[in-house]
Amino acid sequence: MSSDRDDGEVLAFQRPPIRKSIVVRRGRDAVFAAFVRTIDRWWPVRPFSMGEDRVASVTFERRRGGRIYETWHDGTEREWGIVLEWLPPEGFVMTWNASGTPTEVELRFTAEAMDRTRVDLEHRGWENLSEAQLRADCALPGGYLGGSFNRGWDVILGAFLDAAERDPSAQGESASMTARNEKVTR
Repeated sequence: MSSDRDDGEVLAFQRPPIRKSIVVRRGRDAVFAAFVRTIDRWWPVRPFSMGEDRVASVTFERRRGGRIYETWHDGTEREWGIVLEWLPPEGFVMTWNASGTPTEVELRFTAEAMDRTRVDLEHRGWENLSEAQLRADCALPGGYLGGSFNRGWDVILGAFLDAAERDPSAQGESASMTARNEKVTR
C-alpha cells in the first residue's frame, strides 16, 4: 500500500474544539458586562471550580494579562486562567488551566439585534494534552474523551443565560458606563 506522503513527517493528532452558542435576550454591552463582571454570582462553582463549597468569590481581571481565579473563604486563591486577548465588548480569549496543561477558551459576543446577543464559545488546544489528561475527569466524569467538558459548558452557559436574562443584578452596567470603564482597562 503506498501513500501520497512519503516524507516521513508525522502530523500531530488533532482533537476537535468544543463549540457552543447561546442567544441572550439583552444587548451586547450588557451581556459582555454580565459575563465578566458578575461571574462570581452566576458561575456554578459546585462542581465547576477547584474549591466548590469553599469558594467565596470568583474574580475576572478585565485586561490582557489579567487572571481569572477563585478565592476560598480562607483566602486561598486558585487560578483558572490568564486573559490572552481582551476586546470588550466583542470578546476575549483566556487560558483554561483545569486539565494541568493549559487549553484556550474564546468567547465572542455578537449583536444580532439591539436586544439579542449571540455568545459563541470555543474551547480548543486539546492536542496539547496527553492521553491520560484527555481521559481524566474534570468537574464531571469522563474527561474530554468522555464528553465531560462538552456537557460542562452546556451547564455553565445555561447558568449564564439564566442569570443574564432573569436576574437583574447580573445584567451588568449601562452601555455608557461599560464603555467608559473598558477604555480604562484596555
